[in-house]
This record gives sequence, structure tokens and C-alpha cells, in this order.
Amino acid sequence: MVSAAVLAAATALALAGCSGQSGNVRVDTVDANGDGTLRIGLILDNTGKQSFLNSSQLAAAKLAVQEINAAGGHKGRPVELLPEKISEDTTSQAKELVAAKADVVIGPTDSSRAPGAIDVLSRAKVAIISPANAAHGLTRYRSGGYYFRTSAADVAQAPVLVKLAKDSGARTIAVLHEDGLYGKDVSVAVAAAAKAAGIGTVAEAGFTAGQAQQAAAAAKAAGPDAVILVARAGAQGAIAELNNAGLAGNKLILSDGAINQYGSALGSEALDGARGILPGVFPSAHFQGELVAVDPGLKDMTFAAETYDAVNLAAIAAAAAQDDAGSSIAAKLIAVSGQQGAGTVEPCRSYKECADALKAGKPADYDGESGRIGFDATGDVTSANYMVFTYAADNRARMSGSETAARAGS
Repeated sequence: MVSAAVLAAATALALAGCSGQSGNVRVDTVDANGDGTLRIGLILDNTGKQSFLNSSQLAAAKLAVQEINAAGGHKGRPVELLPEKISEDTTSQAKELVAAKADVVIGPTDSSRAPGAIDVLSRAKVAIISPANAAHGLTRYRSGGYYFRTSAADVAQAPVLVKLAKDSGARTIAVLHEDGLYGKDVSVAVAAAAKAAGIGTVAEAGFTAGQAQQAAAAAKAAGPDAVILVARAGAQGAIAELNNAGLAGNKLILSDGAINQYGSALGSEALDGARGILPGVFPSAHFQGELVAVDPGLKDMTFAAETYDAVNLAAIAAAAAQDDAGSSIAAKLIAVSGQQGAGTVEPCRSYKECADALKAGKPADYDGESGRIGFDATGDVTSANYMVFTYAADNRARMSGSETAARAGS
């Protein structure tokens, strides 16, 4: 997840890649030095309108730990989920978790707050797995190999957006992007994906929020078969301008940041037939039931699957290493996520299944509630799942399908 704060933090994030930890525990030789108890911490940094995201992540973490302990825990000892705290000050949270002897930390949610937490935790040799960070700049963040994320980077959506255009018969596209890291990074990736798919990009235009008229006019002049809009805060205004230019409705494809239930906020039928995507998978009825059993008041399950998988992966990595230290966990996460290299491994779909495989001398390849993961050498997932939404005449979106974007590990 990337909030508007990312725009203000752009320079810091870019420079942070040069000031973080050196080395790479993902590939270095690691000595076992755990104390025998696997401790998992959470960084919950959602406040205000985003505070509902804390509950889903907490419920998912609790569920995973319950299941891990029911299966015997780590080396016969219960896995501990450290007491949670909610604060936007992720640096302070990270320091408190280090003091509490966390071996792995799940979080944070907001990409703009990730650097502070990564710096503290990686220096303390604590593994970090975010279930929600999506900023492209974090891919090369220097964490010494301790940072991973079970959510895909923003740019992973590009081939899916292009596929939606191609599936509709489009041979040419225009790409409109809101100024800022998100808009620029994703639009560049969309242009590259379009070229690879044999689709021509006839116009590329940027705009600031509330000032999309010129960009919409440029798109209209190019006469594209479809328009891909990459935006967040400025999405509604851009859609209105595209509608005025005759380029909304079924010609429009929305990036994940532009999806919203616009309803009467836009003109009648402005989005009728438009499509868009959101990252992740729709949780199964079984998984929803298990989460609600943990938290009966749970109403939203955003990032629950990614959090659940992050906790399981941490415990499976510890089992593979036969050690609970953060460095041992980080060193095994690529392998247990399914990037062992040559050969095919039968996926295991729970902590128990994976632990049993390891006990039998077999490799573990965890595929969880969020789907296939397969961390690459930078700690990014190599398979990204998306839910496809189609808008009706009331400018409201309904889920209409799903897509997966896979790539080779780097």
C-alpha cells in the first residue's frame, strides 16, 4: 500500500536505497544463533480512515500462529505473537520489537513508512515481511537481505492492465498517469508491457490532480482503442475529463489506485463497461470463516491473506533452518516460498504440510491463501494475483474475474 505521503517521501525513499544495510543474508552463509523460541511481531501503522486494515492483519496473524502451534509450534515450543501496538511511528515500533526479542516482524502497511522500520530491524538482524508494501522503489532497498513482501510491487500490474486492453480487441492504447512515483513507475511499465504484447502506445500524458483536461485532450487526439488510467487522488477528475472527451465507459481501464465505487460522483454511465483491477485474491469462504472465528467483528479482509502467508512463511523458514534467529529465517525464505531453482516441488498449503515435508527430508514450497509466492533475489513475489472489476451504468464496480501476472525470479 502506498499513501499520498509517498509523494512527499519520494526523495527519502530514493536516497534510502544507498544508505541501508550492505551484504545479503538471503545468499550468505548463516550460523544458527536463535534462543529456541520463535517470536513474531507486528507493525500496525494504520490510523484514521485506514485503521480498519489493522483488524484484518491482526486476525490473520493470530489465526496463523494458532494453527502453527496446533501443529507443534517451532521445535516443540509455542510460537509467540508479540503484543501489538498501533502507531504511524514505525521506527519506534521496530525498536520496541527488537527490545522484545522479535525474530521476524510482519509489516508495515504503508510503503512510505517502511524505510524507518527496515533500517532498525535489519541492523538488529530481524527478518521483515510486509503484507502490503507496494512501492516500486522498495524492490532495491538495501536491507542486507532481511526485507521481503508478500504483496506485489505496483509495477507488477502493468501486464494485466495491458491484457485487459488486448482482450477487448484494442490494438492501440493511450496511457494517462497522475504525476508522482506511482503514476510514473506504473505508466512506464505499462508502455513496456504493451510493446511486448504487440500493442501500440499512441499517447502518453501526465497530469496533476484536478488538472487532467489537457491530458484527456491529448488522448482523444491520438484516437486510441483503449485508455489506461494510472492514478490515485486525481482519478475521479481524470475520469470526468476523459468522459467529456468521449473516452470513458468501455474504453477505460483503471489501475489499482483508480478503482473506487464512484456512483453519483460521476456523470451517468461515465464508467459503464469500464474495467479495473485490485491486487490480491478474493478470500475463500473457509478462510473468511476462520478469520471471523478469531475476530467476530471483522468486516474487511484486506491484506489478511498476505499477512497469514507471511506468518506461515516465517515459521516454515525457521523449520527449514532448524533455527529461529532472524538471519536464519531470512536465509531460508526464498527456498520455502518456491524458488529453489531447478526441479519441480509439490506445493504444501499449510504450515503443517510444509513442516511434515521438511521432516521427511523433502523441500517445502509454500503456496498459501494469497496464491503462489516465489520470492526472488530482491525479496519480491514472482507471482501477482489481481481481481478484475467491471463497472455498470451506476458507476459501481463488481468483481468479474481474476488474473495472474507471473515473471521469472531476479
